[in-house]
Amino acid sequence: QECSKKQKNDDTQSTSVDALSSSDDFEEKNEFHTLANAKILLSDCLACDSCMTSEEGARVFQQNQKELFRILNLNKKCDTSKHKVLAVSICPQSLPYFATKFNLSVNDAAKRLCGFLKSLGVHYVFDTTIAADFSILESQREFVQRYQRRNQEEHALPMFASACPGWIRYAERVLTNLVTSHICTAKSPQQIMGSLVKGYFARQQNLSPDKIFHVIVAPCYDKKLEALREDFYTALYNSQEVDCVLTSGEIVQIMEQKNVSMKDVTEVAVDSLFDEIKEGDVVRHDGKRSDGYLEHIFKHAAKELFGMDVKEITYKALKNKDFQEVTLEKDGETVLRFAAAYGFRNIQNMVLKLKKGKFLYHFVEVLACPGGCLNGKGQAQTEDGKPDKALLHQMEEVYAAIPVRLPETNMHVQKMYQDWLEGMDSKKVQETLHTKYSTVNQPASNLDIKW
Repeated sequence: QECSKKQKNDDTQSTSVDALSSSDDFEEKNEFHTLANAKILLSDCLACDSCMTSEEGARVFQQNQKELFRILNLNKKCDTSKHKVLAVSICPQSLPYFATKFNLSVNDAAKRLCGFLKSLGVHYVFDTTIAADFSILESQREFVQRYQRRNQEEHALPMFASACPGWIRYAERVLTNLVTSHICTAKSPQQIMGSLVKGYFARQQNLSPDKIFHVIVAPCYDKKLEALREDFYTALYNSQEVDCVLTSGEIVQIMEQKNVSMKDVTEVAVDSLFDEIKEGDVVRHDGKRSDGYLEHIFKHAAKELFGMDVKEITYKALKNKDFQEVTLEKDGETVLRFAAAYGFRNIQNMVLKLKKGKFLYHFVEVLACPGGCLNGKGQAQTEDGKPDKALLHQMEEVYAAIPVRLPETNMHVQKMYQDWLEGMDSKKVQETLHTKYSTVNQPASNLDIKW
């Protein structure tokens, strides 16, 4: 059986799957009863039937707008013991979509999106940039440690980025031990945000984690799969770190259903995890189309390992614009070689080189979507499921114009390392900010998948 990712998108029909409705207990008619079930196009998404069991499929497709409205309606009922605190966290790669679609600045889009969500009944709206700060800092530290152990440990290098759930799912289900030991153990920004909301924020608010319903707004559907991982579940509280993922496009569907335009919504400042303060202007990390793992890790490694300050990074495009490399030279020798590999065709080439023992890179930022996270299929495609290249180009321009903030300069992060995580080298850091990636046994019918 061939993995469906090997086939060209043009050669296959998109498989459209109807989202399942929520439990029968909430089938009653309410103000949201006319909302259409989400249509999820799987041809460009890793969550195809070759990598996803039917049980997982059912759970993924329950993560739709109706699940959000189930909680909103629950909170309107008299039995307060069943009420939930509703928190929504927004990925920074989703904001350019709202800004472009409604012709707003990124800061206005963030505030109006916050205003809209709160008008529905959401209690808190957060920005996930702080979670990406933690993820990048932990990835930087792990790369330096792996580099220093490279002669003692066979699988220390190369190191692969761990932020993309499509790539992780493929690595665990298809590539197995060839790759999983090379994946950075730092959690993705989404799941670190889950730890922050259900851990740090819940404690600050004196709430049990299961009393918070945590929704992520993200660019792609694979984030729904990531939220279901068993390692992101707390048995003590019977609670996932992320309860539901909605794509940017699904949020727009809700707006259309309610006949609301972003330009008509009152601006509300985005909430902070810290006391009663509000977030300021939107910031991002280095990297034109992603959270910037390559650039941050490259600069950090150059400084820590070779004492070199790298201000600007020069990308060299190889076979295509989605496969680029960056090198660091010292005394005429190449001492660091990094790559960005976006899209499954480039991932295929990368894996083939790894199998043949001809892999030259120390670190690879791997993303399943061609064009990176901005091109997630939950926001960058037309109604008939085709890539919206004009929209993507506009989003890239909007994203590139957002000011960059280095993770090291976030004082809240530094304080949380000490106060919440008990120091940067503590056991709690490993438990809270890291996970393990390993081979996942496939159903018998899927054991012979070939790339």
